Amino acid sequence: MSTVEKNITTVREIIAERALKSGRQASDVRLMAVTKQVDDERILDAVKAGIRIIGENYIQEGKRKYDLIGPRVEWHMIGHLQKNKAKYAVQFVDMIHSVDRFDLAKEIDRRAAAADRTMKILIEVNISGEQSKSGVAAEATLELVRRVSSLPALSIQGLMTMPPWSSDPEDARPYFRSLRLLRDRISEEEIPGVEMRELSMGMTDDYPVAVEEGATIVRIGRAIFGSRA
Repeated sequence: MSTVEKNITTVREIIAERALKSGRQASDVRLMAVTKQVDDERILDAVKAGIRIIGENYIQEGKRKYDLIGPRVEWHMIGHLQKNKAKYAVQFVDMIHSVDRFDLAKEIDRRAAAADRTMKILIEVNISGEQSKSGVAAEATLELVRRVSSLPALSIQGLMTMPPWSSDPEDARPYFRSLRLLRDRISEEEIPGVEMRELSMGMTDDYPVAVEEGATIVRIGRAIFGSRA
């Protein structure tokens, strides 16, 4: 068993434990392997060990890896996406987590329509209000969801966030809880075409807390692949 496979087993065990603690099943939480700057051999080890979602920060790097691995896994774009890269994203990405403004959503919609496909997206929320972070402000999220829901080649699946960094994972809990409550409020609006099933939140340092607070996708890099160079 490779180190990557052992790490994935450990992460899955923690997800299952924390899901059960919060009254959910392990199957309610999907594990994404974040492969930024990870070599191909370790990524292939992760796929062999059962990883079915790969998260990439950069389109060019993601496309190269897609050409190697192909559609046997889902490809999720989790980094900041520039409008001029949308035409490349719709070629191979299954879900974009980082939609935080209408002009970007409109360009993705245009490119997806031209490619004759519907692109699944998440709305990225700056739940902490930090100026250094991307994302729509929490109080403006519902309005953005309403506007984006009118774009026919996009399918809003839920929300994504990153809490402020802290050495204590518990510090992230109120932010994860706030995102879940925001998701629930938007769900109550029953906006046509908006599903709000996904909460993409939690990374290596805080994913156990995120699972307890309702995460449906956790984005794990270091706990699977080790520290990047």
